[in-house]
This record gives sequence, C-alpha cells and structure tokens, in this order.
Amino acid sequence: MIILKNATVIQFYPAQVTSGVDVVIENEFIKAVGKNIAEKYKADKIIDASNKIVAPGIVCAHNHFYSALARGILADIQPSTDFIGILKNLWWRLDRALDEESLYYSGILGALEAVKCGTTSVIDHHASPSFIKGSLSILQKSFEQVGLRGILAYEITDRNGSKGLHEGIEESAQFIQKIQTEKAGGKIHLIESAIGGHAPFTLNDTALQLMSEIVASTKSGIHLHVAEDEYDSSFSHHHYGKDILQRLEEYSLLNDKSILVHGVHLTNNDLEILNRHDAFLIHNPRSNMNNSVGYMNKLHQVKNLGIGTDGIGANMFEEMKFAYFKNQDAKGKMGMDEWMHVLQNGNVLLERYFDSKFGKVEEGYASDLVVLDYQAPTPLQSENVAGHFLFGFSSRNVETVIINGKIVYEEGSFAFDTSNIYKEAQKVAKKLWSKMNSSK
Repeated sequence: MIILKNATVIQFYPAQVTSGVDVVIENEFIKAVGKNIAEKYKADKIIDASNKIVAPGIVCAHNHFYSALARGILADIQPSTDFIGILKNLWWRLDRALDEESLYYSGILGALEAVKCGTTSVIDHHASPSFIKGSLSILQKSFEQVGLRGILAYEITDRNGSKGLHEGIEESAQFIQKIQTEKAGGKIHLIESAIGGHAPFTLNDTALQLMSEIVASTKSGIHLHVAEDEYDSSFSHHHYGKDILQRLEEYSLLNDKSILVHGVHLTNNDLEILNRHDAFLIHNPRSNMNNSVGYMNKLHQVKNLGIGTDGIGANMFEEMKFAYFKNQDAKGKMGMDEWMHVLQNGNVLLERYFDSKFGKVEEGYASDLVVLDYQAPTPLQSENVAGHFLFGFSSRNVETVIINGKIVYEEGSFAFDTSNIYKEAQKVAKKLWSKMNSSK
C-alpha cells in the first residue's frame, strides 16, 4: 500500500482542485481519497506530497515508438516535396531497416521518455516490415520493463506485397491471443492490443476484409491513419468512388474502440460516420505542422477527439500547448477547457480497452498518477486548471510517476540505471542509419 499524504489533488476534466488530501493506493486501484485519512491505513510507503500536485496519469493516444532512433538522423535522406515523398524517403526506409535489436531500444527509449514526461499510457502504432513476427512482443517487453501502460498495434499494409500483408494480419491476431492468454493466467495487466493498419491508400479490399474478420472475432478496434494528407482522400475517391470512412464502414471496421488518426482532410460525411459509430479521432498538431499536411478546422465537430504525438516523443504537456496555440492561430472554435476534455478522452479510450476506470484521482480508479512539483504563481483553482496546464505546467514539473499501483519513477529517477541503455541506443542508432543507407 502506498499513501500520498497532504497533496493538492487536481482533476483535469471536469476540472477540480482539492487541497490537503491523502490518496491511498492499494495494488492497481485507488482505495481511498480524503482529508486526514492516512492514519487509518498501514502503508508500505508514505510519500509526503505537501506543496505537491497529484494528478491523473496522462495518455498519449497515438505514437510510433519505432521512430525513437530517428531523432537527429544522419542517414542520407533525399529532400521531399510532398507527404508521400516524406514517407518513401524517410519513414518507409526506416521501418524496413528495423530489426529486433533496434526495435527493442526504440521501445525502451520511448517508454523511458514517456514516463519522465508524466505520460502513464501510450497507444502505440508499430511498423517493421523486415521483422514482423514477434515484433509486438518485443514492444511489450520494453513497456513492461519500464512499467508503462500501453495499447499496441501492428501496422497492417499491402505496400510490401501479399506476404507482408498476411504476416501483419497474423502478428495482430497472434498478439491479441497472447494478451488474452496472459490475462487469463493472472499476469499483471499493463498491455492491450488494437488492430493496426497504415492508411486506407495502402490497404486494399483484401486487407480490409481480413482486418474486419479479426475485429469481429476479438471485439477489438482498429488503429488507423486516415486522411492525414489530401492524397489519402483523393486515392479513395479515385479508386473506390467513396469517402474514406464510408469504405471502412462497409467492411464493419468502425466501433467504439476505433482509433482513427489525423483526419485532416475528412469530409463532413466522414465525420458523421465517425460520430455515429462513437469512434475516436486523434489529433497530432506537431506532426501535422512538421509534415505540412494542413490543419483540420473541423475539430469541434468531432464527438470523441483525443490527442497524440505521432512519434514526436511522448511529452503531452508540449503537445497540448501546440494544439491550443495552433487552434488559436487558425481561429478554431475550441477553448482551453475543451482542450482539457480532449486530453481526458485518452482515458476514455483506456476504459474501453482495459474495462477499468481511468483518469481521475478517486476511489475505484486505476492507480495511474503523477506527482508534480509545480509552484503556482497565481491561485490554482477549479476555474483555471486549464490555464495553468496550458500556460504553466511542464514536463519539468514531473517528480514521481505511479502506474498500476507501482512507483516507476521517483523524485526524478528510475529504479534501475538507464545510462547504459542510452549509450547502447546510440550505437544501435548508427547501425540503423547505416542500414538505411545501404538499402536505398
């Protein structure tokens, strides 16, 4: 049992601030929250949270940990004039170069940096065409070594031929079965799985049919890029004569666990279909700006809008700031509180996959918590939590992180030495870049 004593507890959405509160954690759930209740329990560890903030864990609703070794990349990358060029010249070369070693280090680096930033759950979307079978298990190993919660998916695609397509389908189906078997055996439950896919323009009808069969048999959801660039939408209209989500709907691929990503160029008809199925759209502002794919000024029309990073780290404090300020610059229709609702929606996704309650510091909720050392320069109260988050809170304030009732990061340190991991990762990155160059 862990007790956080005398904390200022905040809820992000609906916003709430309560001072002088004890939080009692027993295994994977919060047992009790209240003033002066610590003395009622015998704790294995008591953390003095006086002058600290205790907040719900933060969710990154879309990421690509396989891109972790691309930071500062020195491979020979040709200049790209459009989005498809970026994919072909950089990302599709990088994912083909990944092997078991580079994937492991990509995963563990991503997990370490997520936790340091107060991100307690990452919904990851993976691709490694030269190392498909067993790739999700390697990622799972990385997540669990650090203690990070996650929903994992392999990026099914037809862009590497029929063999690659069927191997992706097989990896997805086998991993879901593996997770279900581990849960039935009583293993600590940190990982769930979705059915991944690259984007509709690299998914032929055979791919969608096979994905649909897995969705139906497992009751899971898809994790898929849609309309990130205009090309995806025009491809769907040119080859299939229909909007993207209409095509997905016809294959029964949409449900309340569907994770659709970007959606910059979705039509009003697409959005109506999205909302009708109670599906999620995940906004990735920094990635969209970096790839120059445009801005979706219909975000306010999305029923379930979440936020992710699309592989640009897992710092959700930064991502939220970019989301808010870009929306302001584009004269969007979403205010600060609405953006906090977007952040909270990551926890709604977790609830649908893990069948537990997430995203609040309350009795019965999952014990995924972040302790922040944030000295508010102005009063911190329920009415201005969003203002403090967007204009004040930072990953530098993250002091301690608890996931599934376990302290995984305490006072700025992990329980194991990470320096050798970073040293080895630098060597692995050089090998990965060299491999990219030799495969041009």
